[in-house]
Amino acid sequence: MTKSVQTKIENEIKSMKRGSVLFPSNFDDIGNVEVVKKSLLRLENKKFLIRLAHGIYLYPKQDKILGALYPTIEEIATAIANRDKARIIPTGTTALNKLGLSTQIPMNIVFLTDGAPRSIVVGKRTIKFKRTSPKNLAVRGEITSLIIQALKEIGKDNTTAAQLEKIKMHLEKEKQEIIEHDAKLAPVWISKIMKNYQI
Repeated sequence: MTKSVQTKIENEIKSMKRGSVLFPSNFDDIGNVEVVKKSLLRLENKKFLIRLAHGIYLYPKQDKILGALYPTIEEIATAIANRDKARIIPTGTTALNKLGLSTQIPMNIVFLTDGAPRSIVVGKRTIKFKRTSPKNLAVRGEITSLIIQALKEIGKDNTTAAQLEKIKMHLEKEKQEIIEHDAKLAPVWISKIMKNYQI
């Protein structure tokens, strides 16, 4: 029984793209959760899968020189959010880093979410999902969302001319109507910055 479940899971994974992040729930239709977990553990022991964290596996892409290629922390977080049908927004240092406003790589990466709050340890880093109000997730643009979170991290009176110049460059890539929509959802001081730098 377990053997055939394992074979079915292995065959299903082979039909997926290498680099896919997998969860036991991907295989609900193949067997009960305990049998699925045991099968995934065996596939990990066979080096067919890599375990990224508790209940999170990788069907790895292989590079001739580098070996198994791992997804970014953000890709793992996105996969978890997709599984949970939750929305997420990067905050703090992650938002600053993505906008090029900081070179610091955060060890603990925090996302606002409308899903369940939790922390997941992946290697030496932690993904934290922090429950937030629907208003914070109602932003439409990826760039504007990052700008709002980055400015919240920097603080009202701490923005430098260089940072504002970089924000302006990012806003130039965003649609006018998205900036207008998202500026209404931001704190007043951030809204003013976004409107001042509209094209």
